[in-house]
Amino acid sequence: LAACSEHALVLTPEGMKIDRDACTACGACADACPAGALEIIGSPWTMDRLLDEVVRDSEFYNNSGGGVTLSGGEPLMQHEFASEFMSACRNAGLHVALDTTGYASKEIFTRAADKADLVLLDIKHFDPDTHRRITGIPLEPVKASAAALAEMQKPMWVRTPVIPGATDSNENIAAIAAFISENLPNCERYDLLPFSNLCVSKYERLGLKYEYEHSPLYPMERMEELRETALRGGVKNIVIQGLTARKS
Repeated sequence: LAACSEHALVLTPEGMKIDRDACTACGACADACPAGALEIIGSPWTMDRLLDEVVRDSEFYNNSGGGVTLSGGEPLMQHEFASEFMSACRNAGLHVALDTTGYASKEIFTRAADKADLVLLDIKHFDPDTHRRITGIPLEPVKASAAALAEMQKPMWVRTPVIPGATDSNENIAAIAAFISENLPNCERYDLLPFSNLCVSKYERLGLKYEYEHSPLYPMERMEELRETALRGGVKNIVIQGLTARKS
């Protein structure tokens, strides 16, 4: 408590409470916490240190056929560092994937995408009004980024997180699949990602309520239905990737 110069910490019978508006994430409380119960998530990295970290695992990439993925959050929030880092990885002989929402200007997006071997692009909903309501951003920049990848002939995967009551309708999956089939000849596969309820503890640590805390996982049967919907939309390679509920 004494280490916090912003007075953002209060000890209550339920535990330590953090005033997120007052907290500057300076890390002083984490340094002073004797039990290590408080910690800063995330830390600064230099280009050389980060490259050294990923190159250590190059044998794993070679054996698996994989590589380095820049994910997030949104890696394009740090697009200059991301572009430079991807170039460094490729110069080191590593395969690089960029996992992004595509929400960026065309200049920023194409500059970063050009440095990647593969782009994983999220398309969450294909109705513009619903997309803005559930994501807070317009759909058009995402579609523009997808079109830019097609123009660049950049290998890409489209990914849709399947979220209860938000993105999980057959109509939505059919619309996205049709868009892929008709406009993205460079799309190598379409990933359907069933939502996970394993992140509840992370929300709790941030003092947030997870809306889907009590929602059950999707059964594989439902994910297969959505897969069939995407197949009818003209997409050939569809991958269901994530946790699903077991049959009772």
